[in-house]
Amino acid sequence: MKLLLLAGTGEARRIAEALPAIAGVEAVASLAGGTRVPATLGVPVRSGGFGGRQAFADYLGAEGIGAVLDATHPFAIDITRRTAEVCADLGLPYAQVLRRGWTPGPGDRWTFVDREEQVADLVPDGSTVFLGTGTKGLERFANLTGREVICRRIETPDAPFPFPGGRFLQGRPPFSVAEEVALFTKLGVDWLVVKNSGGAASRSKLDAARDLGLPVALLNRPAQPAATRFETEAEALEWVRRLAA
Repeated sequence: MKLLLLAGTGEARRIAEALPAIAGVEAVASLAGGTRVPATLGVPVRSGGFGGRQAFADYLGAEGIGAVLDATHPFAIDITRRTAEVCADLGLPYAQVLRRGWTPGPGDRWTFVDREEQVADLVPDGSTVFLGTGTKGLERFANLTGREVICRRIETPDAPFPFPGGRFLQGRPPFSVAEEVALFTKLGVDWLVVKNSGGAASRSKLDAARDLGLPVALLNRPAQPAATRFETEAEALEWVRRLAA
């Protein structure tokens, strides 16, 4: 069986490293190209988009893909919805790896919002806002006028900030809690904005906000398509084993 792994997360990397040990499985990983130097995976990798819905369906057929495992980011909803729909149309087995979202604990000052534009209703004028959301959808924070907006990104910016009052800060994860505390203190951050991505790898910024008593605006995840879904890598790998048996 030839498996297409939609990658780009830590879960996907660990799954890719385990796939060669599963008998009867030939795997290829796909990276959307969000970073210029993707991490090395344990299986062949293709990089870049598929060119739309029909082009993706054509690729699945031409490559003889027998199943698709979607381990993309919880907010990569366009990719997830399209993949689930195309696989359903073609009758291909499809499953999603979706890590559990974060929930607040003692000392956390979180407010959940559905849309980026709602953050402006929470943050007072004159505040310094740290966006730990990445650059996708950054323009939807343009109504944060009167605040200093700092957006951290992995790669060197190749275009100016999309609206006045904002700037990029380059940094490559992982970041420790101590590093985040030091950074937020240095920048004078008043509010942190984060997508509810879940997982341990990027939790440190939330822990730092709790230590500093900072309020956090947490973006809710988009609605996911109806599909077979796993929270853990082990469950996803067992699904692959069953298909290959």
